[in-house]
Amino acid sequence: MTRTALTLLAALAVAGPAWAEEDYGAWAIITDPFPSTGGGGIIIGGYRPVVSGTTCVTDFTATEPNGMVHRNSIVFDAVPAQGGVLCTNGRWRAANGSASGTTPFRVFLRDGVARGHPL
Repeated sequence: MTRTALTLLAALAVAGPAWAEEDYGAWAIITDPFPSTGGGGIIIGGYRPVVSGTTCVTDFTATEPNGMVHRNSIVFDAVPAQGGVLCTNGRWRAANGSASGTTPFRVFLRDGVARGHPL
């Protein structure tokens, strides 16, 4: 075997674990309430995503440290995965239309349990 082929095989062996799928069932169970992944002391409440066709949806509140409460909703893409549904590519919006955005937060739903990452 040539040195180049051995180098390639070694590189593939090291990279192999990176190709493994995440274990969504190992993510933390979503509690109510939980700290926002965006930080700033924001607390998320009432977060109960449900699958509706090809999406996961939920309404929720974002409470600032000063007590101001913002009502929001979020829609994720629902993707079958590991015997459940992965909710990914989240798009949120304020109920009053004043703000919107995306989130890196993902949810995994299986057997009536919601798990989130990152939490």
